[in-house]
Amino acid sequence: MHLPFLALFAALLAAPLASSAAGAEDFTVRLEQVPELKAVFGEVESRTVVPARARIGGSLRAVSVSEGSLVKEGDEIALVVDDKLALSLNAADARIKELRSQLENARVELDRTQQLVAKGVASQSRLDTGKTLFDVATNQVTAAEADRAVVLQRAREGAVLAPADGRVLTVPVTPGSVVLAGDEIARIASGPYYLRLSLPERHAADIREGGTVRIGRRGITQDTAGTAATARLGRVVKVYPEITAGRVMADVEVDGLGDYFVNERTLVWVEIGRRAVLAIPPALVSTRHGIDYVRVATPRGALDVPVVLGARLTDAAGERVEVLTGLADGDQIQAPGH
Repeated sequence: MHLPFLALFAALLAAPLASSAAGAEDFTVRLEQVPELKAVFGEVESRTVVPARARIGGSLRAVSVSEGSLVKEGDEIALVVDDKLALSLNAADARIKELRSQLENARVELDRTQQLVAKGVASQSRLDTGKTLFDVATNQVTAAEADRAVVLQRAREGAVLAPADGRVLTVPVTPGSVVLAGDEIARIASGPYYLRLSLPERHAADIREGGTVRIGRRGITQDTAGTAATARLGRVVKVYPEITAGRVMADVEVDGLGDYFVNERTLVWVEIGRRAVLAIPPALVSTRHGIDYVRVATPRGALDVPVVLGARLTDAAGERVEVLTGLADGDQIQAPGH
């Protein structure tokens, strides 16, 4: 009674192996070079961070942005008010009224003198003096109006404008604060965003400009970032020539970082060299009792050879698994069950 049960149990064990090997083809093992990857953390940085500064001194009347706000170049993000400007404007208006009155008197006197000269009653020198006084009054009115325009322009400069498109990082002031001309009202990351890498000094000679790196999904854990096989590609655009505290710095250019936080970390795989491996399609591997086997063609027939498997690789040739021991370059592999 036990023999049929054992035969049925063996058939059930063999069924998954046969199904997994379906469609697999014979394969020749070749020694090949694959990139050696090192997992490091990269920090998201903005290429430019520009301050929005107050152009005049005064009291900060209003702040219309906060940390994280998106702004466009020229948007008003705060308002600085100097109460003295209102007094200066009133003084400028009064000065203009005074000079316009003097200009009107000079005009009337000039007209009267011209009439007297025409009748031969007044001298030409008196007419010349009247013209000079009229020109002086006209120029004084023009200068006073220019002074008033300066006061108005200073009042308009109380509006703090965004210097570029971007995201507000910090707003170190609050409404009601007293600020001076040139004080920082906000810091704006105008982009573009890139990744800053910090690698150990021993890899300084291996990383190069133009090299390819793999960037994981957003997150700092293996579960969220994924693996190097599923990562997107980026390009090393700058390697800094100075080593600081045993670390070499490099910048990586990659699309799709616009919604990341500045200084946010993400997992990156950097190519630090190449190594020789033997890799085969996973479908050519069968597992029995916890041991992995590969069927190798030999002159005496096919043999199931135990192997030790390493990491999985994914490239243009598809998914493969590295074989650490058990195979040699040039071995002919058959699908399990052949």
